[in-house]
Amino acid sequence: MSQTSLNLVAISIFLMTLSVLLGPFLNLSPAVPALATFTILGIATLDSFSLQGKGGTIFLDWIAGFSSEHRDRIVHHEAGHFLVAYLLGIPVTGYTLSAWEAWKQGQSGQGGVSFDDGELESQLKVGKISAQMLDRYCTVWMAGIAAETLIFNNAEGGSDDKNKLIGVLTILAFSESIYQQKLRFHTLQAKTLLQENWSSYEALVNAMRQRTSVEDCHVELGVGSGEWGEQGRQREQGK
Repeated sequence: MSQTSLNLVAISIFLMTLSVLLGPFLNLSPAVPALATFTILGIATLDSFSLQGKGGTIFLDWIAGFSSEHRDRIVHHEAGHFLVAYLLGIPVTGYTLSAWEAWKQGQSGQGGVSFDDGELESQLKVGKISAQMLDRYCTVWMAGIAAETLIFNNAEGGSDDKNKLIGVLTILAFSESIYQQKLRFHTLQAKTLLQENWSSYEALVNAMRQRTSVEDCHVELGVGSGEWGEQGRQREQGK
């Protein structure tokens, strides 16, 4: 059973326990928590055997979405990925801000920013990648955490981003002692890029809140196609 399904089971147990303790004081019919528990367990079962974790992810993400801070964290996190990718010349092909949006687009997990990473994949297939490309992608992966930290002073998301970075470093046979160094270094790199382009970042956050298309995000920011990428290439050449 997936971790998401286990979380749903835990929620159902919590609801049942809470109803037993508080039901007599609230005049709550036992049928209400029983029905809620049955529904959640049904979702967990269906999710485990038929949906490969997507159903439970959508349900839990929907619950979390009632929090305005949670929604705000997501858009700031994903805008960090988006902006830093373009600053470093990595094309963004799309983005989603919820598990439901991701599911509708045929994506797994909770969604996020999608990149054109064909060049990265082709290099990884042969177990070899240029230092420049590795630095660019590692910085983009850490940009969501950097953005959250700048806005909220901490980051609640980003575990998948860290796993991507560590996964690539593992393929390239880096030692475990390098992982944390890379995480810290590229988070700092991303944070610097965001701070240097703060007005563009804020404009992008507002555009993404309105689910503006990738192309219209460029128009909203007044940035022509390829201009952010050129900034990234100039930055790399100046190293």
